[in-house]
Amino acid sequence: MGRDYIRIHGFIKQFSVTNWLISWIAVFLTIFLNCSITLSMKHHAQIFKALSDPIRLRIVLLLQSEGELCVCDLMAVLKLPQSTVSRHLAYLKRSCWVDIRRQGVWMYYQLSRESCQMCRELLDILQRHVSNLPESMSDRTALAEFVKNKSPACT
Repeated sequence: MGRDYIRIHGFIKQFSVTNWLISWIAVFLTIFLNCSITLSMKHHAQIFKALSDPIRLRIVLLLQSEGELCVCDLMAVLKLPQSTVSRHLAYLKRSCWVDIRRQGVWMYYQLSRESCQMCRELLDILQRHVSNLPESMSDRTALAEFVKNKSPACT
């Protein structure tokens, strides 16, 4: 906080304001600016944490390759109960990775259209380096098979 405070204090001092007000404004701006940096760092950490779980990574890769998927699609491919899939999707939603759309009783998920630049770049990297792994290819094959045999009740 020291150097930032001195820099901000010097900038504000050029305006005709009393010293105590200059100090107060400098402290406030220093704290505010440092909080903005911290929030940004937390946001970036959240982005990476979301991809650190293999299930969530598989979900992101499936959404990247297929566009929009229903929870039942993901349950079939991942072979996990609805509660587990929904919990992972909620985490991805909080991390700004996915958007949700409700249609009747079904929830549909897709990659966020308003994702940050870093997320878009990470998706490009995932496309190049992870989408051709056997697990990812197996997930896409399982999804295609499930969709082909999918019950009309789940559409």
